[in-house]
Amino acid sequence: MAVNVSAVVLLAVLVVVLVKKGGLKAGHAVVCALLGFYLASSLMAPAISEVAANLARLISGIKF
Repeated sequence: MAVNVSAVVLLAVLVVVLVKKGGLKAGHAVVCALLGFYLASSLMAPAISEVAANLARLISGIKF
């Protein structure tokens, strides 16, 4: 659950930065959010969640 909350916060901050500084318009951000909600309720949600968890494990395993 902590990975999901962290990912949501990180993506929300990224969207805010893109809306403020980049070329992302508010309408585009709304479409992206709606896509996320629909993906979360689709049959692909478990696979997407597993890929995100594996990616988080991979990144946390990198030693600097």
